[in-house]
Amino acid sequence: MSFFDQTYDVIVVGGGHAGCEAAAAAANTGSSTLLVTMNLQTIAQMSCNPAMGGIAKGQIVREIDAMGGYSGIVSDKTAIQFKMLNKSKGPAMWSPRVQSDRMRFADEWRLMLERTPNLDFYQEMVSGLLMDGDRIGGVITSLGIEIKAKSVVLTNGTFLNGLIHIGDKQFGGGRAGERNSKGITEQLLELGFESGRMKTGTPPRVDGRSLDFSKMIEQPGDVNPQKFSYSNVTKPLTKQRSCQMSYTSLEVHDLLREGFDRSPMFNGRIKSTGPRYCPSIEDKINRFADKDRHQLFVEPEGWDTIEYYVNGFSTSLPEEVQFKALRKVAGFENVKFFRPGYAIEYDYFPPTQLKHTLETKVVSGLYFAGQINGTTGYEEAASQGLMAGINASLKVKEKDALILKRDEAYIGVLIDDLITKGTKEPYRMFTSRAEYRTLLRQDNADSRLTPLAHKIGLASDDRMYALDVKEKEAQNLVDFFNTTSISPEEANPILEEKGTSPMKQSDKMVKIFSRPQIELSDMLDFVDVKDYVQKNNLDTEVLEQAEIRVKYAGYIAKEKANADKLQRLENIKIPDNFDYTKLKSLSYEAREKLSKIQPTTISQASRVSGVSPSDISVMLVYMGR
Repeated sequence: MSFFDQTYDVIVVGGGHAGCEAAAAAANTGSSTLLVTMNLQTIAQMSCNPAMGGIAKGQIVREIDAMGGYSGIVSDKTAIQFKMLNKSKGPAMWSPRVQSDRMRFADEWRLMLERTPNLDFYQEMVSGLLMDGDRIGGVITSLGIEIKAKSVVLTNGTFLNGLIHIGDKQFGGGRAGERNSKGITEQLLELGFESGRMKTGTPPRVDGRSLDFSKMIEQPGDVNPQKFSYSNVTKPLTKQRSCQMSYTSLEVHDLLREGFDRSPMFNGRIKSTGPRYCPSIEDKINRFADKDRHQLFVEPEGWDTIEYYVNGFSTSLPEEVQFKALRKVAGFENVKFFRPGYAIEYDYFPPTQLKHTLETKVVSGLYFAGQINGTTGYEEAASQGLMAGINASLKVKEKDALILKRDEAYIGVLIDDLITKGTKEPYRMFTSRAEYRTLLRQDNADSRLTPLAHKIGLASDDRMYALDVKEKEAQNLVDFFNTTSISPEEANPILEEKGTSPMKQSDKMVKIFSRPQIELSDMLDFVDVKDYVQKNNLDTEVLEQAEIRVKYAGYIAKEKANADKLQRLENIKIPDNFDYTKLKSLSYEAREKLSKIQPTTISQASRVSGVSPSDISVMLVYMGR
């Protein structure tokens, strides 16, 4: 039975952050696309904290935006606070983050999707997949409706056989107030996939009217806020809402320990793995027993709502234990709950079963994106959705896939880590995971990725033109510093004020600007620089780009050279269905791992856990290299 009279190019299952980006990407690259979700009213729901970005995650959002995705624009339009994190460190570590208005974020996402050509919507649970031999043929809904498609992207989040835990209570659900999804896991197992279980958690939501903010530490946004999107459709914030910070105490910890025997994590009812880098409060107390307090960030859920998110107090303890302990936190003495925190277990599929396109190795035309691959976080999910949507669309059109390399994007690092190494705990992106993070800065994501996205029709001509103008202006300013001289009489007063040695004779401005003590604001005090900037009407982004290119030129060149060296291994392709069992000189572990992962290049093979440099040498000799 079906009232769908067409075969879609791409069907996206799930309307979370991965599903939204996948649907937008597929539709915007010209594919007829259907987004099927259990509830159209909860599209792009921020089911955990009301924020986008952060360490490494902010770089991912900027990369999504540079490629024509929607997360950056939606974040800018619905932000209530902006912060650039790690400004005290080098630009490779700068990470943008916004506090979001939860309700407006979801509303804006839905409106943007509804304005996207080639995109249809349908509300119902997908309970199975239609197969056409060994390739995907579409989906089957819980009502038995068959919808045909040339490719399918699964972005099921925490809904696959989701089980919610609060203390000794448990019930099925994909998130608070929503049912879970059944049927898909069982069918995928029958098709030959491996699955596992993971868990994540969320803290209580509380009534802001019951809090005493005078006992907390205010956390305001940046004085001069920036934005995520490179496009001109959004503007930086002109007003912001502050967050607050408080601390737990030994008394709070003792009260929480009273409920450990009823915590599903400690009494053995939850056996799945949770996120190491975003642990529950009971996990923190247990693992860091020497700490007498932990930070809690009290985050408003929007411009107008009284609901607050207690970041740092994720828990699945009994609700009365949560309440009793939280009331001992400074400022929470009279707290009222909107809802208690909870943990959720769900099915995931080890991502070593995927290709770099995020297409499954078992079923042609079937793609996985988001938490189904074992990741955690809106940003990680959205980036996978973007790439799965792009590649599903390209495959249908019989065009070459788009695969981002590790030196091109954090998204490339994320996907390569998942495909090559797999994950046994919820994967979260960090700057430390990227060996080329000096190249993968948040400020140059458009330079790195917009040309690639423009070639496949995802980034608009306007985006490409704006990038060309910015690149030209930034390089012209760098050339100005390289060719314009400055005298000791003009420079020395500022040099001495900054505690750096004075000039003895005239020299090029780049020599002054390269000194670590000298900042862009100092250079703008020089008449020639000020006149040039005003004459050419240069904006903050151009000035920042020029400053980074001057001050970090040596580091950038060195890292680029290292990336180019390793690229030679990336260019050595491994034949399809390569039989590693024939290479008796390989270690047993290498043969086993390589046969399972099936890497496509020697470089990828070298990153597989358990594969040694000597194993790589054996492969190179065998392949005549």
